[in-house]
Amino acid sequence: MRLWDFAVAIHGEPGVDAGLIDLQDNHGQCVSYLLWAVWAARHGRTVGEAELALAAGLARDWEAEVAAPLRAARRNLKRPWPPMADTKREALRTRVKASELAAERTLLEALEALTPRRRGAASVAEQLGAAMAAWSPPAQIAAAASLLPIFERFAI
Repeated sequence: MRLWDFAVAIHGEPGVDAGLIDLQDNHGQCVSYLLWAVWAARHGRTVGEAELALAAGLARDWEAEVAAPLRAARRNLKRPWPPMADTKREALRTRVKASELAAERTLLEALEALTPRRRGAASVAEQLGAAMAAWSPPAQIAAAASLLPIFERFAI
């Protein structure tokens, strides 16, 4: 299963969206980056420290320059903006949401290309913890604890 397909499918699992949004909004993590680490572990690929740092740098820059501004615009367009017509605002919000998803897919495809080919034995929990630590030490792996069972059992 490709990374994008995994990301779309895992979002459909009960409790995943809320957990991922919590990691993003309350713990400063990058959802796409974390899903990549989980996906790689589930494919038997251990991502090393240097690769995590490279991927974190890419994701951090993409998040700051592209994804976060699109997310903020989408969220800001959710509320009414009188005297602006709601239909116009909602139409724009729909287009911004499509752009946000395209930005996430672009990042996931770039991260997938960085996945090492060598086999490894890191568990999902180990790799997720290492990715969270590379993203923003100190890692708050406890914040992802509720998602680990879903990540570990999800079929790919």
